[in-house]
Formats: sequence, C-alpha cells, structure tokens
Amino acid sequence: MSIDPRVALQSLTTALEEHLIAASARRGEGDPTVEAAFFAVADAFEVYDDSLYEAYGEVTPLEVIDDVEDDDDDEDAEEDEELEIVDD
Repeated sequence: MSIDPRVALQSLTTALEEHLIAASARRGEGDPTVEAAFFAVADAFEVYDDSLYEAYGEVTPLEVIDDVEDDDDDEDAEEDEELEIVDD
C-alpha cells in the first residue's frame, strides 16, 4: 500500500514544526522530547522519500544520518590518521 506523497509531505512538515518547537523549549543535553522529535523527522522524511519514489520515480537530494556518534568517531579516526607520527 503506497502513501500519497502529498500526505507524506504534510506529515514531514508537521514533524519539522514539532522538532522546532521541541528544540526551542529544550531542557538541556539529551532532552528526550528533542530526541523523539528528531527521530520523528527522520521517519517522516523516509516515508516521504519512499512515497515520492513510488509515485514519480524521484527522490530528494537529502539523506538521513544513521548514527551521529559513529560519524563523529569516523572523523576522529581520520584526524588521527592525518596526525600519524613517522619515526626515522
């Protein structure tokens, strides 16, 4: 069962608005409301992108980041490689 891209877009827009509200009322690091809103945006985006592809064979130029912490670790590893000390 496919979803109408317009309905999926409206859900994405709503999720983005709710994320903005949660972010503006953030109560410190790791606020569960902001985290929940973050994942709601990611889920709504994936539904929209899938429905857009199913209906029109098109996708957006965006992608959802799977795990922010893993990306930070990868960047740190790349920096460590660049700073490698070579003994003569």
